[in-house]
Amino acid sequence: MKGWILYKDSANSLKPEAYEMQRFIDTAAAEGIELDIFQPEQFDLTVTREDRQSVLIDGKPVALPDFVLPRMGAGTTYFALAVIRHLERLGVYCVNSSQSIETVKDKLYTHQILAENNLPVPKTMLVKFPVDANLVEKHLGFPVVVKTLSGSQGSGVFLSENRSSFQDLMQLIEATNKTANIILQEFIAGSKGRDLRVITIGGRVVSSMQRIAEEGQFKANFSAGSSVEHFAITPEIEWMATQTSHILGLEIAGIDLLFDGDHYKICEANSSTGFEGMESCSNVDIPKEIFHFIRVRKGIFNKAPING
Repeated sequence: MKGWILYKDSANSLKPEAYEMQRFIDTAAAEGIELDIFQPEQFDLTVTREDRQSVLIDGKPVALPDFVLPRMGAGTTYFALAVIRHLERLGVYCVNSSQSIETVKDKLYTHQILAENNLPVPKTMLVKFPVDANLVEKHLGFPVVVKTLSGSQGSGVFLSENRSSFQDLMQLIEATNKTANIILQEFIAGSKGRDLRVITIGGRVVSSMQRIAEEGQFKANFSAGSSVEHFAITPEIEWMATQTSHILGLEIAGIDLLFDGDHYKICEANSSTGFEGMESCSNVDIPKEIFHFIRVRKGIFNKAPING
């Protein structure tokens, strides 16, 4: 089996902190999978009836792989989406699909879809300038969470503790970038400084962890120094995570849940979930789970077990 990973860095320029990429490389070798990592910018596409010769990498035609793993998440550009769409049209299995990646890049659209399907999400409001603080206070209250429409690893997420700090932040955003796409969400007090990350693969939950922020911090992200611990999967967690993945069309997903009393609300869905924290607190092998799922979906199996 042959696969490509689309990533922000090429295989020759991977940074030491690219934990997930190195895990994919090592696991692919152990599983007998030929795996290459490319940046979208290495591709040239030609829309032609001679489709199988319409993909160039570094200016040269290449044989198409059995599968592609896009690993850019919220940082997926229009060009990267165009590459994924082109490969999909040529019959290459892309997991996740271009449509699901584009959907979850937009946090407001994601919540609109989930709310439409009667799943529990925080109340969410799209910002328009000038911001009516009275309206925000009436419908969401303070503190309130301020988010950019697209972001990952906690970037672009802020907590305005009160009306005054909220107005100051809105005035700053309006003065510097009036066209910025901002959403507001109700603050779920029971989840301040902690949340759940649930990884689903092929419609099933493979592992769950609780992320706990450093004291005094609002956001709980492993990449920002939060601690993590394994969290038992309950029927409610399993249902919410698998339903969210299914509705959004994500075959591989990181679903973030907020603690809301004895229940949960869906914070967001990630199409290219990190898993260093998950593997550090559980015995699950995420790349192996992903590759095995792809083998089953493609019907491509090893003729003999790979030793080691």
